[in-house]
Amino acid sequence: MDFQPVDGAPDWFRHALAVPFTDEFVEVDGRSIHYLAWGEPGRRGLVFVHGGGANAHWWTHVAARFAEAFRVLALDLSGHGDSDHRDAYRFEDWTDEVIAVAEAGGIVGRPVVVGHSMGGFVTIATAALHPDHLTGVIICDSPVTEPDPEIGEYHVRDAFGRARVYPTVEEALARFRTVPPQEHYLPYVMDHVARRSLRPVDGGWQWKFDRTIFAQFTGGVRAVALPHLAAVTCRFALLRSEHGIVTREIGDAMYERLGRVAPVVEIPEAGHHAMLDEPLILLFEKKLTSLQPLLPVLEAVVQSGRPLLIIAEDVEGEEIGRAHV
Repeated sequence: MDFQPVDGAPDWFRHALAVPFTDEFVEVDGRSIHYLAWGEPGRRGLVFVHGGGANAHWWTHVAARFAEAFRVLALDLSGHGDSDHRDAYRFEDWTDEVIAVAEAGGIVGRPVVVGHSMGGFVTIATAALHPDHLTGVIICDSPVTEPDPEIGEYHVRDAFGRARVYPTVEEALARFRTVPPQEHYLPYVMDHVARRSLRPVDGGWQWKFDRTIFAQFTGGVRAVALPHLAAVTCRFALLRSEHGIVTREIGDAMYERLGRVAPVVEIPEAGHHAMLDEPLILLFEKKLTSLQPLLPVLEAVVQSGRPLLIIAEDVEGEEIGRAHV
């Protein structure tokens, strides 16, 4: 299959996909777990965890931007992407996979783990069950709530549809949809993640993830991380998308459960799948005490009309606290 960017993709996206990475595997509880790796081994690290039904390549164009400064890993949870399937799925197994990839992937010290949607629930559980292995976590639009049977039934019966084989790649791509549906996305990013989500089978092409996963969480996956939330002791940040599924009320409730110490940051203009929206990301490795060093970048951002997300080791100062970019 051709994985080249479609015509019309901008230079930043082409450059991101051109950043070299390797395909790696590690065995966890008898299953082969696949992950992607960018940047030189022996550096501080970031580990990206995808959402339900997705895979590591949903992070490719984001992870590549960090490769100059970090060792960056993105894994396929079991039942997803190019990792093995399991007879039964448990969040505890997925947390073991995250830790195994972090330990095998050439990271020095404890990584920061970034999880999106269901991957955010896995990341929360990882932080609670393996507190000595992480420096911090960033949760992207993962609504941790009380059990909701209606949500569980939606995921089981309707969200991902029935398994089917598509005769051609083009027919499969035409049927590709996000769950939940999202109006805000970039077509070239959607084309990339869709192509990377297909595998050849007898008679055509099929989506890689195991549909039996969601039938095993009949109360919905949102509630699985709830018991773990208050047990998280590492640094924690919650990113909620303006058009996502973490409402202000849910964000406030998570903030309370975390002891009112975790920042809740809204990503303007983004849908639930923020990696499909081209949020500009600026990585600042040191403590950020003033916006003065960033003025050239901020001017370019204003001209682009796109939102900017700043990730810094620490922030200090009133002007930073008031900034909304």
